[in-house]
Amino acid sequence: MQEKVVTMTGPDDTDKTTTGAAALSICESLLIALNDLKILSDREARAVLEDAAAVHRNAIQDSSDPQQHRAVAALIERIMAGANSVRKF
Repeated sequence: MQEKVVTMTGPDDTDKTTTGAAALSICESLLIALNDLKILSDREARAVLEDAAAVHRNAIQDSSDPQQHRAVAALIERIMAGANSVRKF
């Protein structure tokens, strides 16, 4: 039996949404774990999120899909505000 490989560039929107949600959960968990282990301070964890949001805000103007970058930046900003995460950074 061959396993289906899901990528972010796959044609199916459901696969993309599932993959994106999984990636987001993993990254949030990693930031929390790095913070709990004192590898990253709250300030450094927040800086990671700020940098990620800035990348997407800066890509809006030159993108073929500016709405996608705008939505990703907004989601990251909600995470920083504590709306999507188990912990506010």
